[in-house]
Amino acid sequence: MKLVQMMTAVALVAATLTGCDKDFRSINTDTNVPTQVTPDLLLSGVIRNIMNQQVSDAWGIGNIVVQYHAKIQFVNEDRYLWNEQNGVWNSVYGNYRNLQNILTQVSGDNKNAYHGVALILKSWMFSLVADAYGDAPYSEAGKAKTDGLYQPKYDKQEDIYTGILADLKKANEILAASTNTISGDLLYGGGASANLKWRKLANSLRLRLLMRLSKKKNVNADMQAILNDANTYPVFMSNADNAEMKYLAAAPNQWPLYGTRVGSFDEFRVSKTLADRLSSMADPRLAVFGRPSQKSVAAGTPVIEGIPNGLGDVQALNYNGGPQGVSRVGYTFACLVCNDNGQAVPDPAAARAVLMSYAELQFILAEAREKGMITNGDAATFYRNGIDANMAYWKSLVPVQYNINLDVPASYYTQTTVAYTGTSTEKLDKIYLQKWVALYFTGLEGWHDWKRTGKPEIVPGANNLNNNKVPVRFIYPQSEQSLNGTFRAEAVTRQGADDINTRTWIAQ
Repeated sequence: MKLVQMMTAVALVAATLTGCDKDFRSINTDTNVPTQVTPDLLLSGVIRNIMNQQVSDAWGIGNIVVQYHAKIQFVNEDRYLWNEQNGVWNSVYGNYRNLQNILTQVSGDNKNAYHGVALILKSWMFSLVADAYGDAPYSEAGKAKTDGLYQPKYDKQEDIYTGILADLKKANEILAASTNTISGDLLYGGGASANLKWRKLANSLRLRLLMRLSKKKNVNADMQAILNDANTYPVFMSNADNAEMKYLAAAPNQWPLYGTRVGSFDEFRVSKTLADRLSSMADPRLAVFGRPSQKSVAAGTPVIEGIPNGLGDVQALNYNGGPQGVSRVGYTFACLVCNDNGQAVPDPAAARAVLMSYAELQFILAEAREKGMITNGDAATFYRNGIDANMAYWKSLVPVQYNINLDVPASYYTQTTVAYTGTSTEKLDKIYLQKWVALYFTGLEGWHDWKRTGKPEIVPGANNLNNNKVPVRFIYPQSEQSLNGTFRAEAVTRQGADDINTRTWIAQ
């Protein structure tokens, strides 16, 4: 009897264990946690994150180094005492994981619009890394999950450019043949019309990058091929094609600086370089980029007064009598409590995150035509189109309650500093100046373009801490020394010292 009872008990235990094994997977699967996310949901997150980083990069360092802004307090960035600037690196590689998930789902489908859009974003994102750091992980990036590559090699900057230019061309072809439309598109809104706009972005970005590459290689034939076939290679045709992310009035999708602590926001002021250059041309955009100093308003003679870049802490804080004698950054970019007396409350949906604009493209074409790199069009026309487009852009963007007059008098275009006259060198200098203005608050683009041209001039501040040199790159994140030390060391050996003064290949 005892033996029978024991055998029965064992059978019951075995049956129980078998039943547990059978239901184990379903019981331990959380149906509220998806194992695969659709491309539209991934796309919106990638765009939002990387475009917000574009704003952060412009605010924290880009607008400083090319002297749109200067600092009156905590002035290390302005004096070139740069340590790590990891925003670009962390944002690109962090967001690339989700972009890679999109590519994994659609990479075999050369008629899927998500494939084309993902390649465009990938290309732009890696151009940010290559332009800021030089050599960097690219061909093996994002392959930890799929291939077990946890320490990706650093590709040469030249090879990264080759890859991203090829991917942009491929993206245009995919989108031209696509049989679907996209959702989750925070740049162009998705739907039937978005595919063409993304194609225009792909080809306009190619022209940007080809112009940057022109310092090292003859890219004339590649630029000409794009411009000779508008049906195959459409480009931006107006401000309606601008690649930008619009913000909303309500949280959490407001302008990223809107909630900034007033003290942190007010450390950044209008640079004297920007104020002097635009004032000398009576340029109405200055009223967008800055506000009259509080001291001048109190005196009844409102004027936008900038501060020189690169001053020491004491000099910066006391320049022109102190903060009230230095103009704040314009209302369009202001934080919640950064409005002056009598001024309308800042609009949290006014400013936008810009990837690339029609105005920038027009200046690229003006330079290419002036240099004889392309045969299409007229350099003077491209130049004027660029100015007009940027003026119109700000006029459409600035809220009417700010009472800023952005009408452009005819005399603006006939003055010596603006009129498209003079030697070829003088004409190019005018293109570079107007392009510099038009790149205001476009991430690090003003800096990258200056590294190629050296124009317009950037003079290091009197109290700079970099031996009177303007930095030309970011150093690699220090974490790379321990996480990917071998390949980082190879890149440094190949490229040169991991230093803010080491020019990368494309800018040499």
